Amino acid sequence: MEKHFFNVNIEWQKERMGTMSSPELTIEGSNDANSIQVATPPPFPKGMPNIWSPEHLFTASVSSCLMTTFLAIAENSKLDFSGFRCNSTGVMEKVNGKFLMTEITLKVTVSIKEKKDRERAERIVEKSEAACLISNSIKSKTSLDVTIKIN
Repeated sequence: MEKHFFNVNIEWQKERMGTMSSPELTIEGSNDANSIQVATPPPFPKGMPNIWSPEHLFTASVSSCLMTTFLAIAENSKLDFSGFRCNSTGVMEKVNGKFLMTEITLKVTVSIKEKKDRERAERIVEKSEAACLISNSIKSKTSLDVTIKIN
C-alpha cells in the first residue's frame, strides 16, 4: 500500500487552549474547517475542564480505530449486528520521570440478533483489536473487555 498523509493544524487561541483542524476535513460547500478546541487537561497546571485534551484524543484514536476496523471486518465476515459501543479509558502516569499514556482499556459491547453468532462476534472484535493500526502503532498496553448482547 502506498503512503497516506493526514494533516492536522493547531493554532493557539488563549491561555492553555487552541483550535485543531484539518484541511482535509472542511465542511462541504464552505471554506470553514471542521475544527475542535483542544487544551491542557485539568490534571496539569492551568488545565482547562470540558475541552478535548491530547490525552482524550489519544484514547479516542484507539477507540475509534477499533470501531472502524470492526465495521470493516464485520462487513467482510457478513456478521449481522445491530449495535457497537466502545467505552475506553486511557491511563496516564509518570514513568522514569516522564508522563506516558501507559494503558488503554477498551470495553466493547456488540449487539447481535442471533445467539448462534455470539462466539463469531467475539472473535471479530478480538481480530479487530489485533488489526487496529493505531493500537499497533503505539507502545501503550491495550486491554479488551468484550460483551456480546443478543437483541
